[in-house]
Amino acid sequence: MTCTQRWPEQGWALLQLLLVVSVSQADEQVCRLRGDPAIPQLSKDGDIMLGGIFSFHSRWKNQQETYMHKPLPLQCTSLNFRGFQFAQAMLFALEEINNSTELLPGISLGYKIYDACGSIARGVRVALALANGNEDVSAPSEAPCVRPAQVQAIMGETSSSPCMAIATVIGPFHIPMISHFATCACLSDKTKYPSFLRTIPSDYYQSRALAQLVKHFGWTWVGAIRSNDDYGNDGMATFTETAQQLGICLEYSVAFFRTDPPDKIQKIIDIIKASTSKVIVTFLSHMDMDVLIHELSNHNLTGYQWVGTEGWIFDSQTASMDRHHILDGAIGLFIPSAHVSGMREFILNVRPLNSSSNELFTEFWETLFSCKFKLPKSSAENQRECTGHEDVNQVQNSFTDMSLMPIFNNVYKGVYAVAHALHNILSCNKTCNNKVQLDPFTILQHIRRIKFQTKEGDEVYFNENGDPAAKYEIINWQPTDNGIVDFVKVGLHDTSLPTDKQLTLQNRSLFWAHNSPQVPLSVCSKKCPPGTRKVLQKGKPVCCYDCLRCAEGEISNITDSITCVRCHPEFWSNEERDACVKKEAEFLSYEEIMGALLTAASLFGTCMTSVVAFIFFRYRQTPIVRANNSELSFLLLFSLTLCFLCSLTFIGRPSEWSCMLRHTAFGITFVLCISCVLGKTIVVLMAFRATLPGSDVMKWFGPAQQKLSVLGFTLVQVIICILWLTISPPFPFKNFKEFKDKIILECALGSAVGFWAVLGYIGLLAMLCFILAFLARKLPDNFNEAKFITFSMLIFCAVWITFIPAYVSSPGKFSVAVEIFAILASSFGLLICIFIPKCYIILLKPEKNTKKSMMGKGAPKSF
Repeated sequence: MTCTQRWPEQGWALLQLLLVVSVSQADEQVCRLRGDPAIPQLSKDGDIMLGGIFSFHSRWKNQQETYMHKPLPLQCTSLNFRGFQFAQAMLFALEEINNSTELLPGISLGYKIYDACGSIARGVRVALALANGNEDVSAPSEAPCVRPAQVQAIMGETSSSPCMAIATVIGPFHIPMISHFATCACLSDKTKYPSFLRTIPSDYYQSRALAQLVKHFGWTWVGAIRSNDDYGNDGMATFTETAQQLGICLEYSVAFFRTDPPDKIQKIIDIIKASTSKVIVTFLSHMDMDVLIHELSNHNLTGYQWVGTEGWIFDSQTASMDRHHILDGAIGLFIPSAHVSGMREFILNVRPLNSSSNELFTEFWETLFSCKFKLPKSSAENQRECTGHEDVNQVQNSFTDMSLMPIFNNVYKGVYAVAHALHNILSCNKTCNNKVQLDPFTILQHIRRIKFQTKEGDEVYFNENGDPAAKYEIINWQPTDNGIVDFVKVGLHDTSLPTDKQLTLQNRSLFWAHNSPQVPLSVCSKKCPPGTRKVLQKGKPVCCYDCLRCAEGEISNITDSITCVRCHPEFWSNEERDACVKKEAEFLSYEEIMGALLTAASLFGTCMTSVVAFIFFRYRQTPIVRANNSELSFLLLFSLTLCFLCSLTFIGRPSEWSCMLRHTAFGITFVLCISCVLGKTIVVLMAFRATLPGSDVMKWFGPAQQKLSVLGFTLVQVIICILWLTISPPFPFKNFKEFKDKIILECALGSAVGFWAVLGYIGLLAMLCFILAFLARKLPDNFNEAKFITFSMLIFCAVWITFIPAYVSSPGKFSVAVEIFAILASSFGLLICIFIPKCYIILLKPEKNTKKSMMGKGAPKSF
């Protein structure tokens, strides 16, 4: 913990004045320290002297220096019982060592203890007094003004900023300085503070432990208040850095010092009132916290969750000042509890303090027992006179409070560390070697290497930075029925363990602000639930964000997700956007209405074609069947049957074989069909030419040639299909692009050239057939089948010309339905236009189914 102040101009001037040690003129032959001598408040002679610097007072009176006369001595105010307790802990350790026959036998340790008053300048002054002494030293004019250090080690100071100043001054002389309560991480820098050691862990670990504690309870939006000194500034800087790494944001971070004017502290109160965070992290000394508590009580600022450091979290004096229960439920870190047998009784025995200056002891006694040795005549009626026989066991205040026993134990361990180092240097066994010349540098090196256990079993050692191992207890302020705060240990933080195991909380009830059993909530924005992602609010810290719903096809299945993850192409986001569900596979199936209707139409066309074929077979000897080339008619009916049936291959889940079969079967059967129609058209033309005198054209296009022409035309399509299937055949394909929430199972063409070559060849034959039939439309009616062929080809071409844009624009399974519809429509067109008129004559007009009617001039124009 630390207490500090800024370095004013007069402080620097005083420091420079103290550092100037001049040699008087040659005729004096005396080394003399400039300035008034510093007299220790507590002292005792011994074979080896140790120094102590504690703050018996916490404040001082500010003096306006005019630099016209010598500055007056610093006037200390506000008696600090803690300083007396620390001094008593040092004296207890020294008495134990002096009475010990095992540690430094035959060697007595003396001490000089000074009051620093919490002042940096005074701390430096008394440190120099401990190093140099106050006596004049005679020396020859040509000899340097040097002498051994007056003390071999210094215990203290309590705060970080005075320790930094003192360690800077005495560091070049290698005088060991062991602090019991200065925690600033900056003091671990051995290049700046080579002789500084401490028995309390560095804030390097405490700041990180504090950030982990805040993160553990889910507080991501906190305020921060720190002491405006090295302890507060350095500790809060480390906390802020670690907090940012853990995703914690500071709404505000303010600093103050206990000597600041009231208006500055009022600004801090206003900031707290205007804030939205409900958790306040503090890096404050107990004296700064006392000032803040007083102002908070005046404004009745309750309901905030306070998180504290070892500076005040275990301080009963701070708890006693909190009469409005502002800090109830506070949680923080403190060094592990300790017990040193006999120390409490020794501290409460104030009689040895009577060896101090009469003025200091008088002030201490009067403050401790709230009395006066000399009552003025105008004193109040409730003011009582001190007798000098008051019993300390009859009072209860911060001096009798032993809650800081772990800190007293730190003082105790520091003194023992020096004693063990001296024991090793003097090669003590039953006796010590008094002839060894002691020097601070040797003592410092031995202290750094010592490792021992106290009588209570505590292990004491220092790492390369002069710091002990870091371990903290987690303390919770829990009010009791009588209004007294109980400091309850609720957990432990051990930095020697892996990061994920350093923080452990015990299974006991925690008290929070307003004595609530529920952990308070302190966030800038509430957690984003699954299905949303965080979007930072412009101009605000990363903890302030909005929750946006994930887009379609994206999910987030964790809380506070910063991104939404796109689902696999075969999956799609559910309605809540927190899980990917498998997409529905869509294809034209037999079970759905459209597939069933198309299947029915296909089977109906097949049946209808079969019926026509049966009729033609039944009446195959009749003139109308024989006159229309019965072999081509039956082949055409067979190809039409295949055309109707091939449409069924387009229905159902696409597979590798079905994809190759559907397009090739369709292409070949339709070419076979069109080839037959083309053959019939050519037969009509040739038959008419054969009736002309001298024409022998029919011998070039007889039945054999007709069959070969159909086979030739069909063979070309077969070759195209074989090349298509060989080079790049159609294959099953999952189309994810057509619909966001569906998978379209379709057949990819493989080679688009192959597909359009098949269609193009069919279209070429259809156009050729249409042109020939159109040319034959004006032949004599009785022999004219060309009109029906022309009409059927007109329907065929119209269907397939319409098919192209409809196929391209239809989504998913509808494109398959369009193709099936085109196949069925063109097939029905051929069947109805070519064969139904003939069936009509065969079945309903048998009188016209004669050779005479076929050859007659006056034949009706019914077909």
